[in-house]
Amino acid sequence: MDYDILLLLTIFVVGFIGSFVSGMLGVGGAVINYPMLLFIPVALGVGQFTAHEVAGITAVQVLFATSIGALAYRKGGYLNKRVILYMGGGVLTGSLAGGFFSSTMSESGINIVYGLLALAAVVMMLIPHGGRKNLEYRDEHFNRLLGTTSAFVVGLGAGVVGAGGAFLLVPVMLTLLKLPTRVAIASSLAITFLSSVGSAGSKLVTGQVLFIPALVMIIASLIASPLGARIGKKMNTKYLEWGLAGLITVIAVKIWYDILF
Repeated sequence: MDYDILLLLTIFVVGFIGSFVSGMLGVGGAVINYPMLLFIPVALGVGQFTAHEVAGITAVQVLFATSIGALAYRKGGYLNKRVILYMGGGVLTGSLAGGFFSSTMSESGINIVYGLLALAAVVMMLIPHGGRKNLEYRDEHFNRLLGTTSAFVVGLGAGVVGAGGAFLLVPVMLTLLKLPTRVAIASSLAITFLSSVGSAGSKLVTGQVLFIPALVMIIASLIASPLGARIGKKMNTKYLEWGLAGLITVIAVKIWYDILF
């Protein structure tokens, strides 16, 4: 593929938006970047990527965006190491398997997996969770088996679409594990980093990564992710939850519309 300046600029803008939201809402950015990379270059007439290529590019972008975002939240002390250890192991194992499996899937199959993940996230975000907002954020009492198992399932699907899975991990932590909102957002970035190691590594090995677009996305992540995290630490947690729920809902509707019609 030839990369002209308009296509590279489009990729940069997509990466910047995705990474900014990544740092602010505790998602890896793939939930935004995947549909934007799939549809926007085509709509602007500057280029076109396949679902496999988009998944590979976003997998690498998420790797960098989440590492930067997690470091930004680390200074505030919101990272729960025990949650990261248990759920990180589950999501890393799942993402490795999903990444390798994705090379055998069709374009529509990858889009359907993405749509199912987004739909599950929307449902979970709509369930009243009553997170433990009043407890000390270092509280480590959570269901470890449920956390590890759910993280593995999320990682399996996320590995297929090149996502880190944070857009589903955050609802899981809020709804199932009852963690405080800001702890869930911060810890999900660290967990998603581990997940993206598996998905990005497996996609690199199976030749699903376009290096120039991935590099442009990485540069955008280095700039935008810390900015998003800085704003996210100052925002009301309820606004963060509403923002994440609204974002995932819009994207889920778009993906399923394209799959069905």
